[in-house]
This record gives sequence, C-alpha cells and structure tokens, in this order.
Amino acid sequence: MKKSELDETLLWQDDHILVVNKPAGLLSIPDGYDPDLPHLRATFEPIFGRLWMVHRLDRDTSGVILLARNEQAHREICLKFEQQQVTKIYHALVVGSPDWDKRTAEHPLRTNGDRQHRTVIDYQRGKYANTQFSVLERFGRITLIAAKPGTGRTHQIRVHLKAVGIPVVADGLYGEADPLLLSAIKVGYRMSKHRTERPLLDRLGLHARSLMIEHPISRKEMCFEAPYAKDIAVTIRQLRRYSKPSRG
Repeated sequence: MKKSELDETLLWQDDHILVVNKPAGLLSIPDGYDPDLPHLRATFEPIFGRLWMVHRLDRDTSGVILLARNEQAHREICLKFEQQQVTKIYHALVVGSPDWDKRTAEHPLRTNGDRQHRTVIDYQRGKYANTQFSVLERFGRITLIAAKPGTGRTHQIRVHLKAVGIPVVADGLYGEADPLLLSAIKVGYRMSKHRTERPLLDRLGLHARSLMIEHPISRKEMCFEAPYAKDIAVTIRQLRRYSKPSRG
C-alpha cells in the first residue's frame, strides 16, 4: 500500500487498536473459496504486525472498521460488542422516499435462510434484531438514510431496509442490482450515442459512517468517523445538484 493510500485509509492507530476506512471491494476476512483475494489483515499486517478481527463489513460496504493489535485488546473489544456497548452508524443510499422521517425495524432474522444463503425474516426461528432509521436527505426517488443497528446480525441493515420498502441502491442480493446512473436523475441528460454511460454508483450504496467505543485499555470514550468513499461522495453531490427534493 502506498503512503498516500495509507494516509487516506488510516483513521487511528495506537499500541492496542487500528481503525481504518475500509475501501469498497476489500474483504474483511479471507475468502473461503479463494484465500488469495485481498483482505484487511493481508493488507495491513505487513505494515502494523499481527492483527485480530473484531467485526466485519460486507465486501462492497465501505467505511469504519476496527481491528485489535494484541490479544488483550481483542478480548476486551469482543466483550463490548457482545454486550452491545458499541454504537455504529451507517449511511445508506436507498431506492424510494419513505413517508416517515424516523422508524425502527424489529424483524427477527435468520442467517443462511434460503438457497441464495441470504438472511431472511423469520418470526419462528429468527433472532431478535432492531435497527433505527432516520432520513438525512431526500433526492426524489433516492433517499439518504442513517441506520443505527442495535444488534449485529448478518446483513441486518440491508434486510431491514428491504423490509420497510426502501432497499439499498445496487443491492443485487436484497433489492435490484441496477447501478445508479446520472441519466436517471438529471433532467435533459444527453450523451453521445457512441459512448457508454458510466454509473455514478455501481456497488452497494452502504457506508459505515461512525463507530463509538470505549478504548479497551485507557477506557476513554472514542468516536471514529469515516469520510465517504469517493463514489458515494460524488453520487451525493450529483443528487444534490440534479434531483428534485421529495417529502415522500
């Protein structure tokens, strides 16, 4: 990793924890079928030494993720996650404009629930899950949502957003895989017939925006915020410029 890339990615480091702004497309853990695919530990261990995973982000989700740098920190942080003493906020670009500004989803979830190995809502065998949603900005048919998960189920935010009728942009697993195009939001958009339009956003429109946790050793309350990845930042800028605001 180049120094310029490290400077953009690294959010915090000390002797006990490492906090990075994970790029979309980078695995959190090694792939079960192809262990040679790039992942967080393989990317950062040559620079910082041995690292312990504490939590995960989906491959196409960007944003803040925390790793432990020693066994003691790993134990302490895992305990905080188990006891739900960590506050995480995600920002999601979703398809639709809800008729509410705040809402809590509490659908019980069961992982690996169908032939596509998706997490499904299951009121008989699912585990309790809750996510608080709030509208940040409306851009016509696209809305920017803040999501605060109270539990840590696999794909929880994506499933709960689908359940309330506003799936994440370009979520081919729980919604539509179609990328977000400028031509879909800009009135009068024209492009040469000899060119192919490049999507504004052609991956999951989900970003782990912030994480608040008590430091495992100093016990100081710390909050880490990850700037938007370039593709999401550009998309939001274009939505603000060309989309007609909507109130639902």
